[in-house]
Amino acid sequence: MATQEHVRREFGTVEENELRLDKEKSEQVISALNQDLADTYTLYHQLRKHHWNVEGAEFRDLHLFLGDAAENAEAAADEIAERAQALGGTPIAGGKAQEEHASVEPEGQDVYDIRTSLENDLEMFGDVIESLRDHIDLAENLGDHATAQILREIIVQTEEDAHHIEHYLEDDTLVLD
Repeated sequence: MATQEHVRREFGTVEENELRLDKEKSEQVISALNQDLADTYTLYHQLRKHHWNVEGAEFRDLHLFLGDAAENAEAAADEIAERAQALGGTPIAGGKAQEEHASVEPEGQDVYDIRTSLENDLEMFGDVIESLRDHIDLAENLGDHATAQILREIIVQTEEDAHHIEHYLEDDTLVLD
């Protein structure tokens, strides 16, 4: 086992990449991807919180949906991180870095009723979707069509999960007062 620590790539630096995307363009895309990564992990943790704490007559369906939505966010985060690395950057890692780079605010640590929780999730989904759209445009404008395509695939699933939450929040229900 090595006893000497050697930093292979300092966070915030961008190396030349084999994808032939100009370093200045890569820097801009990686910065956007790191924000998307932080936002996606913030969403992931909030969805997991609600998955763990949901109660009530609709527990099972919501528990399963929130678990699936969290897994979708985790898969998206992995795609985003791998793309940032492929472009010569270092994906953010760890809670402190996520807080620093995220553009979304998680709800507090308290447990809320499920309607409030889902409303908070829907708000965060909306913010993440808007940011993804902006970053798709950025990547496209910089000629990074692959990153734009990766983000397009992510936004499809993100919008679908948000749309499911919209349905859960409707006032039509079989549960009586």
